[in-house]
Amino acid sequence: MRPLQKFNVGLCLAILSALAMADHVGMPGDMPKSFSVECESCHIPYAPGLMPAKSWQSLMGSLDRHYGTDASLDARTVKDISVWLDRHAATSRKFAEAAPNNRITKTAWFIKKHREIEANVWKRAAINSPANCAACHQQAAQGDFDDDNVKIPR
Repeated sequence: MRPLQKFNVGLCLAILSALAMADHVGMPGDMPKSFSVECESCHIPYAPGLMPAKSWQSLMGSLDRHYGTDASLDARTVKDISVWLDRHAATSRKFAEAAPNNRITKTAWFIKKHREIEANVWKRAAINSPANCAACHQQAAQGDFDDDNVKIPR
């Protein structure tokens, strides 16, 4: 192979890899136990890479008003989870916009990705809310939102 051909093959592989990971934010392996105990007791573990640090800080600072529920935690637990969220918060342009009302479902990325979903689909019993990512994204808890893995319940 000529050097130019090698470069093109490498470039193509890099582009394909980036496209394959386009909607995979991943779930960091160093998740604090307090995150899984506290947060997962009510909902899937949302990957920190889905919102910027500013949104996570705001969310963690208002746990007493957590979407209609008092999800208050002791100061040490808030600090442990907050430090982890901050370390792994979104930095890519796609996810780094401030999340309106600290809701992933209100971000431009989420709205664009779900623009073809009709309002009545969100109301299905098996889905119930746009925030129920795991209803359609089988690997949501691992931070994988790839379109190829979507199964919308009837």
